[in-house]
Amino acid sequence: MNFDLPTELRAYLQELDEFIEREIKPLEESNDNIRFFDHRREDARTDWERGGLPNEEWEALLKEARARADAAGHYRYPFPKEYGGRDGTNLGMAVIREHLARKGLGLHNDLQNEHSIVGNNVGLLLMLEYGTDAQKEEWVDALAEGRMGFAFGITEPNHGSDATHMETAAVRDGDGWVINGEKTWNTGIHKAPYDMVMARTSGKAGDGHGITAFLVPMQAPGVKVEEMLWTFNMPTDHGRVSFTDVRVGDDAIFGGEGKGLAVVQHFFNENRIRQAASSLGAAQFCIDEAVQYAQERAPFGKPLATNQAIQFPLVELQTQCEMLRALIHKTAWMMDEYGAFSVSDKVSMCNYWSNRLCCDAADRAMQVHGGLGYSRHKPFEHIYRHHRRYRITEGAEEIQMRRVAGYMFGFMKQRAPKGVDEGR
Repeated sequence: MNFDLPTELRAYLQELDEFIEREIKPLEESNDNIRFFDHRREDARTDWERGGLPNEEWEALLKEARARADAAGHYRYPFPKEYGGRDGTNLGMAVIREHLARKGLGLHNDLQNEHSIVGNNVGLLLMLEYGTDAQKEEWVDALAEGRMGFAFGITEPNHGSDATHMETAAVRDGDGWVINGEKTWNTGIHKAPYDMVMARTSGKAGDGHGITAFLVPMQAPGVKVEEMLWTFNMPTDHGRVSFTDVRVGDDAIFGGEGKGLAVVQHFFNENRIRQAASSLGAAQFCIDEAVQYAQERAPFGKPLATNQAIQFPLVELQTQCEMLRALIHKTAWMMDEYGAFSVSDKVSMCNYWSNRLCCDAADRAMQVHGGLGYSRHKPFEHIYRHHRRYRITEGAEEIQMRRVAGYMFGFMKQRAPKGVDEGR
């Protein structure tokens, strides 16, 4: 077995580093753009006069960074070559995500809103997988260029992790559908022109089948953003949206009638492994910073690093990082080899443990740094606030553990590797 990263992937990391130093760092440091990454002035990101929405100047800066990354051939790394990408792999994305997050917060990679110079455009990847020919014609180039996008209307106010008991329903009416219901935590809805709304079209509450995904225009009559939800880590781009007698045609169906849950599951698996890698990178950053500080800080006449009370907690965290890194790489590689659904248990393992690990590492870094670590002169409290949400979003860690248990005890069946007949 060879655990070395592919030569071309290691070379690409170097290429990304050079691009960051040449293009992104100067942009970050010009025109006081650094205020958005100076933790003492973090509220510069938030437009308090508009209900806590993201500051328009901050979002314009992120857009400019993505445009430069796209022009340099980096932003579309995971996309097919025919759409300007590099046919990037799940393993490649995992390694890149960890690498960028390990550098710390910055314009190159800011996880508060999934911004990165290497795009995680799950919407485009789903469109390529599930879109009709007509939808692809309308959406693919626009998604790749950032001219169009959609939020994800999955979670409901009364139904969080259990999407199968959703109350939002779509009823056939002539040659179209009428949607009624409500969705919450629609991330990015302040700008997204569409919402991918999951609605029950057949079956009963609790059924995995009979749920359909609809691409609903936010300007359609009956669609209303009821509120933007304030969070532990501001600004907010998470909206609660109501749908009252909203009419859409058959052409709004995404992924096939009654097959919406498969779209969601694909979205989760693709995103969860990348999220796990990002949390691992952020955890490693916190550990690296704590180790360096412990070597420099010398209270009572000797470096903190000589104390086992400092050493041992960091040793445990570093050990977990090494083990998790091996599992993430293995899982991402297996996703490439055997399909995204063939290792769902391992994806859940990676996701819940890495998110928890990042919070533990940020907390420990605060403790090692003392009062300075708790202050906004250091990024640890920001990292904790951001990554704490990942222990809830896209499936709480309890849901991830439940999934793993389902495969362990035979309550759930792993999908067969791609190319293998599931009937065997």
